[in-house]
Amino acid sequence: MTYNSKPARESNQMVFGIRAVIEAINAGKEIESLYIQRGVGGPLLNELKGVLQQHNIIAQQVPVEKLNRITMKNHQGAIAFISPIVYQKVEDLIPEIFEKGEVPLILVLDSITDVRNMGAIARTAECAGVHAIVIPARGSAQINPDAIKTSAGALYKIPICRHDNFMQTVKFLQESGLQLVSCTEKTTDYLYTPDYTAPTAIIMGSEEDGIRNEIIRISDYLAKIPMYGEIESLNVSVSTGIILYEAIRQRGFAAE
Repeated sequence: MTYNSKPARESNQMVFGIRAVIEAINAGKEIESLYIQRGVGGPLLNELKGVLQQHNIIAQQVPVEKLNRITMKNHQGAIAFISPIVYQKVEDLIPEIFEKGEVPLILVLDSITDVRNMGAIARTAECAGVHAIVIPARGSAQINPDAIKTSAGALYKIPICRHDNFMQTVKFLQESGLQLVSCTEKTTDYLYTPDYTAPTAIIMGSEEDGIRNEIIRISDYLAKIPMYGEIESLNVSVSTGIILYEAIRQRGFAAE
């Protein structure tokens, strides 16, 4: 099931030159990443900085050598990459899901930084009928051609919601009637405990840092995957598949 009605772009598009970057932002393009040469100045760059502030876009200050490695063309100290997908707002999707008479199943990814994990997770989520994936605007893997290839195109089909105030977005989901189920080892409860037939947001954290403590504290359930071998952890994309299909198992039995 998909709620993404906007056409997706096929690959990351590079835009270089200060004026070209300004025009891309003003045209409403989704900026995946933006690099500005450290130490440069001038009226045109000041205009770009004003546009970035207006649109709440974060730029990375980098040495000119990095920009030159990206392109040797006249970049003027500014290079942007346009996202191959159109991001959506989860605030718009949740009411639509309820209006359709469906029970929301949202996947929240807290700082998953590996693009291949992102792609594999999106592929599983799309197969499982997840309504949307929510990611933070900063500290998350780029949605680039590698991620899209790994997802087998799922990133074109499932809505991706990227939000600046990630914590506020998680609280919005809870306030909208979704239970927060955080998959973490910081619990004695297994993933079978929650009732996933209710509106649910499943939260997965990075393999390095897990789920941030602020989310752990407000979660309705903490759930872990039982481990019986000597290796103490699973790849996050595998873990995501396990908990998603427990949710689908419960929902399937409830529908019978």
